[in-house]
Parts: sequence; C-alpha cells; structure tokens
Amino acid sequence: MAYAFNFDSVWRNFDLMLSGLGLGLTLALISIAIGAVIGFFTAFGLLSRNGLIAGLCQTYVTVLRNIPVLLVIFFFFFALPQLGMRLDKSASFVAALSIYAGASLAEVFRGGLLAVPKGLSEAGQAIGLRPLQIKIYVVLPVMLRIVLPSLGNSFISLFKDTSLAAAIAVPELTYYARKINVESFRVIETWMVTSLLYVGTTVLITTMLRLIEAQLAARR
Repeated sequence: MAYAFNFDSVWRNFDLMLSGLGLGLTLALISIAIGAVIGFFTAFGLLSRNGLIAGLCQTYVTVLRNIPVLLVIFFFFFALPQLGMRLDKSASFVAALSIYAGASLAEVFRGGLLAVPKGLSEAGQAIGLRPLQIKIYVVLPVMLRIVLPSLGNSFISLFKDTSLAAAIAVPELTYYARKINVESFRVIETWMVTSLLYVGTTVLITTMLRLIEAQLAARR
C-alpha cells in the first residue's frame, strides 16, 4: 500500500518550528561566544611555561573532549541543582555547551597560536612593543585569520548540537518536531521538514562564513 503524504499538521505548526530554529541559532551563537573566550584563555594556558597551569588546562581539555556532550548537558541540568546551583533549562544548556565548546576551541586556538610566525613577534619587539601589546596587536589578528575556518566549523557543529536541548525540554526545533510528531503521527513528514530546515540553515551559515573568509583574504 502506497504511503500518502500529508504535511497539513507540519504547516499548521510551521511557525513553532521556525521559532525553535531561531532559538537554536541563538543558543549556538551564545555558546560559541562564551566557548571562544574560554578556549582562548585555555589555549594560552596550554602553552604556559607554568606546569600547574598547563596541566590544569590539559586536564580540562582532555576530560571534556572525551565526554559525550549529552552527558555534560545532563550534568548541568540534573546534577548541579543537587549541589545548590539552579539554572533554568536554557541557561543550563548554554553553560554545558559553552564549557564543552571551550575544550574543543582551546585546541583550535592553540594550533592558531603555534601557526603564527615567530618573526612577527620579533618584529613587534623590534619596534618597541611590550609583550601584551604584541599579543593584542600582532599575534591575535593573525591567529584569528588562521583559525576562522575552524571557528566556522565549530559553530555549525554547535548549531547541530542544539538539537540535544530537546532532551531537557528546551523548546528548539527538535523539541517542536517531536511534539508535532507525537500529536499528528506524521513521522516522515515531520522529520523530513525538520531535516530540510537544519540542512538549509547550515548551508546558509556555511555560505556566509565563506564570504567572510573571502573578504578577509582579499584584505591581506
């Protein structure tokens, strides 16, 4: 018997799906912004000559990169309240995703820092810049250009990871898709449209990132 497609239930709730998509993008943007700050300072810690600082940063990166992100989300949402730290659903999810992203981005930034030619720092010293000024005005701009493609890929990955927020009832796209699926029993139609929304958004993000990279490359 041929399957009869019926997208009525999906179109009736399409506004909810779009609002969930927007929330997912917002969660990903906030998480990568916080994660980038964490990763940036952790990268310097990994390269620190202080053994204690380098060891602590390496432990953080190793542990977080080898734990499933869903487990980190559950820890922040279910375990932290037992320790007296209560966050709402969205805040706990952002905290978990930011900490998780920070570990991955630390390695990205570390690689970027190591890729900056030493001659640039030496040139900064030659014109009388202080160590902090060299880091801010010489090393940082070059490093950001080097790691931009990896940052873009990390953002896309985090955006897709926002689908896990449905596990703690954060009303993003996957949450609404599950709700529509349960209420209408239109499994194929619901997940087909949901998949297309994810694919379309990811392609749009990728295109925008490539344009930004091209603009930066043209200014070199």
